[in-house]
Amino acid sequence: MADSPSAAPATPAVYATSVGDFTLKVLNGISIAVVVSLVPQALLGELFKALLPVFPQGINIINMVSFTASMMPLIIGVMVAMQFKLTPIQTAAVGIAAILGSGVATADPEGGFHVQGTGLVINSGLTAAMAVGVVAVIGHRLKNYTILLLSMIVVLVAGGIGSMVTYPAVKVLTQWLGSIVNGATGFQPVLMGLVLAVLFSVMIVSPISTVGIATAIFMEGVSSGTANLGVTAAGFGLMVAGWKVNGFGTSILHVLGSPKVQMANLWSRPVTMLPMMCTAAVVGALGGLLGISGTPISAGFGVSGLMGPLAALNYEGWGWSAANIAIVAVLFFVLPLVLSIVFSKIFEKIGWVRPENYKLDFE
Repeated sequence: MADSPSAAPATPAVYATSVGDFTLKVLNGISIAVVVSLVPQALLGELFKALLPVFPQGINIINMVSFTASMMPLIIGVMVAMQFKLTPIQTAAVGIAAILGSGVATADPEGGFHVQGTGLVINSGLTAAMAVGVVAVIGHRLKNYTILLLSMIVVLVAGGIGSMVTYPAVKVLTQWLGSIVNGATGFQPVLMGLVLAVLFSVMIVSPISTVGIATAIFMEGVSSGTANLGVTAAGFGLMVAGWKVNGFGTSILHVLGSPKVQMANLWSRPVTMLPMMCTAAVVGALGGLLGISGTPISAGFGVSGLMGPLAALNYEGWGWSAANIAIVAVLFFVLPLVLSIVFSKIFEKIGWVRPENYKLDFE
C-alpha cells in the first residue's frame, strides 16, 4: 500500500502556505499537543500525590499520566502534521522526527532508552516544522516507494538536524531563559510576581500557549506560581466583567475552562484587559511575597482542574496545613473574585469598559 499523488493533497497545501500561516499552524499544533499531553498529569498527578498517604495505589495513576506527558513530543509532531493535512505516512514520519528532536529519550549504555520529562517543547516544534518542510520538498517524487523511504529520509534529515544541531543550542537558550526568569523571581519575588502575573494574564487571552511557554523555559517555583495567579486573575476578571450579558454557564467557563474564549473581544478593544490586568498585578505581587509556587506543568492552567492550587500546596516547603490551605484559597479564589468585582466597577464608572464588551455568542 503506497501513497499516490491523488491520495496525498497535503503537499500543495504546504507549498501554498505563507511564512506567517506556516508559523501559526506550527504554533497551533504545539498548543493543542501541550494541552492534550499535559492535562492528564496536571489534573490527576497533583491530586494523587496528595492522596498517596491514604491511597498508595495512586502511584500507578501518577506513573500513567507522567508517561503520557513524556509522549508530548510525539503528539506535537502529529498535531503539527495534522495542521498541514498530511497523509498518515507523512504524519507518522513527522511525529518520529519530533521525538528525536525533543531529547525526551536518551540511550542507556546497558541497552534501550531512558525516557524522562517532556523534552524541549521548542525544539520538538522546530523539528516538526523542519519535518513538514522535508515532506513538502519530497512531495510525491517517491511514488510507490513512499512507505519504504519517506520515514527514513525525514528521520535522517529533520530528525538528525533536530537532535544533533538545533537541540544543543535550544537547550542552552531555554535553560538560560528559565534561569533568568526563575532567578530574577527569587531575587525580586514581589516585582517579578507582579510582572509575570500581568504578562500571563495577557498571554492567556492570546494565541500563545501559556502552558507551552512555561514548560518550554522550565518555569519553576515562585515564577510558576505567580504566572498561574495571572491566569487565574484573567479567568475571574472576565467572568465578572461579562456576567450580566453572558449568564452563569458562559461566565463560569472563563474559570473552569479557559479565558481564551474572550480573545476576539479583548484584542478588538485592548482597553477591556485593564480590569483583569490590575487584578493580576495585585495577586501576583502578593503571591511573590507569600512564596506561592508551582511546576512547569501547572503554570498557565489557572484554577482549571484545581491545578494551580494543588501544585502550590504540594510544592516542597508547603503542605496541607490549615494555614497554607487558607492562603491558597484566598489567593486563588477569594481575592481574584473580590478584586475583579472592584476593578470592573471602577473601569465601568470611568467609562472605559461595559459588560457588552465581553458578550460571547457561541451560536
